Amino acid sequence: MGFLDSILGRTRPKQADLDALFGVPSAAITLQASLGLRPTGLGSVCYRAAGGAAFAETEAEILTLLRNADDAPEISTSHDEFGYTWLVVDDDPDDVGGLVTDLHAVNTTLESQGFGPGLLCSLVPFEDAAGRRVGLVYLYKQGTFYPFAPQPGGTRQRDSLLEINLRETLSGELPVEQQTSRWLALWGAPGL
Repeated sequence: MGFLDSILGRTRPKQADLDALFGVPSAAITLQASLGLRPTGLGSVCYRAAGGAAFAETEAEILTLLRNADDAPEISTSHDEFGYTWLVVDDDPDDVGGLVTDLHAVNTTLESQGFGPGLLCSLVPFEDAAGRRVGLVYLYKQGTFYPFAPQPGGTRQRDSLLEINLRETLSGELPVEQQTSRWLALWGAPGL
């Protein structure tokens, strides 16, 4: 940041630290040990698809890269009601490291091809013994994580107490978003 920027109060936006995704396997162990939450094997990256051939080629390259791996997970895409695309990776629930590597590859490929501004978040869902699901969400533009715990039954209500408990449990493991106003509700997200 330059001298003039500091006088005028301009700030640069925080840069995403995609390597923070590699903290998820350790956080998964903590969630399982402390709260009985196990990874589901699903993970997804949410982004706004850009128009044009360059984006279509990049998206096709990502799908080919993931599908041609030796231990290739199942890959699918879906679109939500807000116009965002979800690229969903369905992998072995016991291989959180492999899942995170795939999500990291999707994010870095989009970013390196100039489509980083269209990235919204990455999601890794967890489930307890009763079948209740919660999501660990990585906000691309903030470089932080937050928990999303929808109430069971499709009521579009959140379990705020569980989300706060998850935040406290993970605060030593991951960069957790402290401003709860940035904790987006991801209704209908894949895996939740």
